Amino acid sequence: MLTEKMENALNAHINAELYSAYMYYAMSAHFAAEGLPGCSHWMNLQVVEELDHAHRFIDYVNERGGRVKLAAIDAPQLEWESPLAVFSNALAHEQHVTSLINTLVDVAIAESDHATNNFLQWFVGEQVEEEASAGEIVDKMELVADDKGGLFFLDQELGKRALTNPPTFGA
Repeated sequence: MLTEKMENALNAHINAELYSAYMYYAMSAHFAAEGLPGCSHWMNLQVVEELDHAHRFIDYVNERGGRVKLAAIDAPQLEWESPLAVFSNALAHEQHVTSLINTLVDVAIAESDHATNNFLQWFVGEQVEEEASAGEIVDKMELVADDKGGLFFLDQELGKRALTNPPTFGA
């Protein structure tokens, strides 16, 4: 059974994961409007991943006898000045999510909730991958700078992305 403090922290994080999906939807729509289908595709797969993360948290709270309490989701940013700005924002967001996961681990440790700490370790590793992936794209975007040809080829590369971990929802 979850303590009240742990349950509240997990519920807040469910909202954060749903916000992440909403934010990536906005980024995908922005890229589609800018004629960058590969970047849009990359962001759409991020949406699927974030919804999967929210689903995992929801299932976990339910499995532990807690109560899922969904909250309103803030509106995300809708416009960016450049593709680099979008991916820089995505990287900063993933770094923020990493800090949220770390805080959840801290709460689990403080509450002596070993099961939740164990559950969260998958997300600790996942955030390393999320930051590395977004950081690599930021580095490539910085390399191409204002080179339209470089952006064209990078967009094609990002359009080839496939999910590495199939989602757990909808099965």
